[in-house]
Amino acid sequence: MELTFLGGATTVTGSQYLLDIGTARVLVDCGMFQGSPNETERNRIAFAYEPREIDALLLTHAHLDHCGLIPHLVASGFRGPIFATAGTNELTGIVLMDAAKLQTEFAKRKRRERRRHAPGGQPAGNVEADLRAQGPVVKTEIEEPLYTEADVVAAMGHFRQVSYGAQVDVARGMTARFHDAGHILGSAIIEIHAGGRTIVCSGDLGRQHSPIVRDPTVLGDADYVLIESTYGGREHEPEAKAIEILAETVNAVNDAGGVLLVPSFAIGRTQDMIWELDQLVAAKRIPQLPLYLDSPMASKATDIYRRHPECFDDEMRALLATKEDPLDYPGAKITNDPDESRAIKDAPRPYMIVASNGMLTGGRVLAHLRDLIDDPNATLLFVGYQGEGTLGAYLQAGTKRAVIDGVERDVRCRVRSIDGFSAHADEPGLLGWIGAFAKGRRAGDAGFPRQVFIVHGDPDAEHALEPKVRALGFATKIPTWRERVTLD
Repeated sequence: MELTFLGGATTVTGSQYLLDIGTARVLVDCGMFQGSPNETERNRIAFAYEPREIDALLLTHAHLDHCGLIPHLVASGFRGPIFATAGTNELTGIVLMDAAKLQTEFAKRKRRERRRHAPGGQPAGNVEADLRAQGPVVKTEIEEPLYTEADVVAAMGHFRQVSYGAQVDVARGMTARFHDAGHILGSAIIEIHAGGRTIVCSGDLGRQHSPIVRDPTVLGDADYVLIESTYGGREHEPEAKAIEILAETVNAVNDAGGVLLVPSFAIGRTQDMIWELDQLVAAKRIPQLPLYLDSPMASKATDIYRRHPECFDDEMRALLATKEDPLDYPGAKITNDPDESRAIKDAPRPYMIVASNGMLTGGRVLAHLRDLIDDPNATLLFVGYQGEGTLGAYLQAGTKRAVIDGVERDVRCRVRSIDGFSAHADEPGLLGWIGAFAKGRRAGDAGFPRQVFIVHGDPDAEHALEPKVRALGFATKIPTWRERVTLD
């Protein structure tokens, strides 16, 4: 039995793990690399396996860094089933369709730029040669998108719905069980049984007591565990403190007659932010400022959330029972049309914008940032993790100059961050989850993991978490990209 780490290894994106048990080869996740060019270029390198030889894919959840390469996989020859929960099935469809549209638009823009700047109108540079230094290249960024909307439609035909807690035969000699990960709607911890061994993949673990969805499921038996480490070495602010900072920020923007810009991932974080703002308005802790939800995908995702109350926690159920919809900020303006998005800058101040993407690596939020970055009455509020090498990470670190659309700009807007709204468990949460596998047992006992793999984190986060996991009695390993290990 072999496990190969094809993404989410010393990086927080590109989640993809290949489990080969001899009788079957199964993928867990098939995510897109995001962030710096060094990371995103990996999306253009040929798969480390023959897609036709993969028997099945198990998907933890619908974020792009976990599902983003699925259409490319199918277009490259994968013919097997894709197992995921009902919520993940629906959310993945809108995530992948949005990604296909953005790739197509980006490729067209790049071709125009190259023709405009090349002598005699001929393409300049050699992107493909640069990529080939890392491995075989399937498609270059300049030539075409990795996949199209038609590829997304074809890929969605492979999805098979799985219920939480149900055991499913996923391939010859392999079964799996999906447990609630508490990260976003439909997110799952995947427990795999094969060859008399149990492998648990944490996926992305959510916070305890976060709004809307249930807390992560606690498991206690495994032979091997893959645990995410996004917030290794970091502890979130207490929830009350995070809410206080949010209220202070909104009130300060109101007093200044300014604009609050919140970069937020369309799925999970946006719904949480709307919840928190709605509760603050109801409690009269903030004024009811106009809110522009400038993300068509977020609007569609919120509708999907409403269709799956079976995934909600008790607090959400109780609010719905009173006919209050905490996913509906009073008077929120949903801007689906690009012209409506561009017109926001002319709206009477003060107002708030929630727009994707959360790390400022693309999407409508960049247009708003371009308008607001040198405005001292504007506030840029980060409510989620900023990956290494992203514009969001540089701004969060306090840079005074930033490049947007190729132009260097002064940063005069106010920049604030709140960790308490992250959809990821922090280090104490991660240690509490993995610690359940050690309760009442020690190495060598049945159900005590033989090894814990620290994955899905930037290097600093992985190395911060590893010694603390080892201190619980586990053998640990931080795998590298494309490393293969034998599971005894």
